[in-house]
Amino acid sequence: MSQRNTSKSPGNHPVNEAPFRILDDVEFGENVTVWSFTNLYGCRVGSNTRIGSFVEIQRDVVIGAACKISSHTFICAGVEIEDEVFIGHGTLFVNDKFPRATSESGAPKSDADWTLLRTVVERGASLGSGSIVLGGVRIGAGALVGAGAVVTRDVPANEVVVGVPARAR
Repeated sequence: MSQRNTSKSPGNHPVNEAPFRILDDVEFGENVTVWSFTNLYGCRVGSNTRIGSFVEIQRDVVIGAACKISSHTFICAGVEIEDEVFIGHGTLFVNDKFPRATSESGAPKSDADWTLLRTVVERGASLGSGSIVLGGVRIGAGALVGAGAVVTRDVPANEVVVGVPARAR
């Protein structure tokens, strides 16, 4: 089995065994399931959360309790997902409004060369498969983002949004 788990506290790991996953400096709640081909590093995952295959969760991400993160999802630094949130297959989060590989001088960009845009997904929200969430937005409690929607601005609590850009239905 190819797995690297360098979580800080002994016994702080998922409840299931799965090959080919990288778990580095992750804080797990109780009864967390993490499937194969995942990269989790420098993040927190709440109790009873399930994380599918081919998911990457970066540093500075907080995932609440009782969430479902479906396969092929990318959650970048600066995202907070509250409790009981559903994230559909292939959902992508973005945290940079002006992404560039290099600075104006041509040097590779460093952390000092961009502004992290924080995103919050509130309790009980659901994001459909293939949705894209741009940085700096808040998706309200109980909101539903339709499959394939591109969220470019805040979504009110209990609102249903669809389309590109996502708009109230």
